[in-house]
Amino acid sequence: MFDLLNSFIQTFVPLFIVIDAVGNLPFVIALSEGMSRHDRRTFVRVAVGTAAAVGLSFLFLGQIILGLMGITEGSFAIAGGLILLVLSVKHMTTGRMVDVIKEEMVAVVPIGTPLTVGPATITTLLLLAHQHALYMVLFSFMLNIVIAWIIFSLSDVIGGFLGHGGLKAVSQVTSLLLAAIGVNMVVRGLGLVGVFNLAPR
Repeated sequence: MFDLLNSFIQTFVPLFIVIDAVGNLPFVIALSEGMSRHDRRTFVRVAVGTAAAVGLSFLFLGQIILGLMGITEGSFAIAGGLILLVLSVKHMTTGRMVDVIKEEMVAVVPIGTPLTVGPATITTLLLLAHQHALYMVLFSFMLNIVIAWIIFSLSDVIGGFLGHGGLKAVSQVTSLLLAAIGVNMVVRGLGLVGVFNLAPR
């Protein structure tokens, strides 16, 4: 019993940290601004569904997929970071990340991936699968996905508390944070592919 609890803690906590649903909530609030309650619920379902699908795919097939395509974890991180940079710059210059007819895709990118389940989560899943029973990693991941869904679903309540002005402020800060996260992903990716050493001196 103790071993099961210990294994659960060792798999749940790292995933909770890298998925960071609480930290990603400002992005959900900013990017769902102006949506109806129904559209926001759809937005959250698509985002969480995307995150779950990506995570499960890499948990069961990650090493095979990356190996067959010749993609390293560093390259994956760089690609995710560049996507975030492009989206954040577009948001800061035009006020939106995608065209109106493709607005729902924001739930897929960047909320579903790479923010909720991105290179850090994928890498963590792959490492945990080598260290713990697969069923325990799967349980911890799905529990974290449920927690993310609950937190994201409360975004309309938090958005109502902030008001229109507060949401505008969050939106602007979010764009800057999104760019910073993108840069960080690129830097970490460059370190993983050996362009330079990220080890502290």
